[in-house]
Amino acid sequence: MNRTLSRFALLGLLVAGLGLAALFRDRIDGAALEIWIAGLGPAAPLVFIGVYALGTVLFLPGSVLTLAGGALFGPLWGTLYNLTGATLGAALAFLIARHVAADWVAKRTGGRLNRLVDGVESEGWRFVAFVRLVPLFPFNLLNYALGLTRIRFRHYVLASALCMLPGALAYTWFGHAGREAVTGSEGMIRNGLLALALLAAVAFLPRLVRRVRGASAATLDIPALQARLADGKTQVVDVRDKGDFDVGHIRGALNVPLPELEQRLDELAAWRERPLAVICRTDRRSAQAVEMLGRHGFGQVWLVREGMLRWVNEHLPVDRSAVGGDGHDDR
Repeated sequence: MNRTLSRFALLGLLVAGLGLAALFRDRIDGAALEIWIAGLGPAAPLVFIGVYALGTVLFLPGSVLTLAGGALFGPLWGTLYNLTGATLGAALAFLIARHVAADWVAKRTGGRLNRLVDGVESEGWRFVAFVRLVPLFPFNLLNYALGLTRIRFRHYVLASALCMLPGALAYTWFGHAGREAVTGSEGMIRNGLLALALLAAVAFLPRLVRRVRGASAATLDIPALQARLADGKTQVVDVRDKGDFDVGHIRGALNVPLPELEQRLDELAAWRERPLAVICRTDRRSAQAVEMLGRHGFGQVWLVREGMLRWVNEHLPVDRSAVGGDGHDDR
């Protein structure tokens, strides 16, 4: 009973805090925050980290706090304090979701949560690293949603801290450059250009990550594909030509021939954040399709090794009905 009451009390505090944060969100003043923190003397770093962590839990805009950290503490110490506050806040939100507010988080995230859970269960910490580098979900909401998955807490914290570092460094340096511009420091131009360069690098990072994921695609052998199809969480995309598809295909597969794939990506939008298994006759065209899907932001794409050739050689069942691109019979 005491544990239940404690959970309800913590949940009540969380809801009240979120309500107040939403009510006064537009009144958050970065300049006033800087003045207050700067006046705290030696305690300023610890207070700032605490404020940042609390702001992360309460869905306050992290960009304001990150820029303030850069202005107050400089690019290096500011990055350390910003990253520490963001990581601590992300960890607290994760623990709250896992142990206190699971029902509330599930209701708020809705259908997106199922896709997130599927991703974490299939890739673990690598999925956390990917969504930190390529923001598919809002940062504050993502912290809570990940708490509902089965990923280990230490893996979540380490992946989050390491993969938030590039963005923290760029925005902290930008905040520092802003302070230099206001004070007219001699290093103003140099720091401003460096801040812009870091922001440009961070903006390019998601595209680079997608390219790397596409180039080093995860693979499935035929037994692994059968296991995934049995649990109903993976969609097969067959990139053979229409005539080859009609000869025999895996039941439920979508036929999107490779030459048409880039023009028909909208048909796959529902699986952008869900597991896709790409298959062809062998591996060559499948690899091209996997690279293309990764380049266009599909987060969980698997290449089926040896393709339909191995499937048929294993005497596994095939469907020979004529189907359209949506996977339904044309008859």
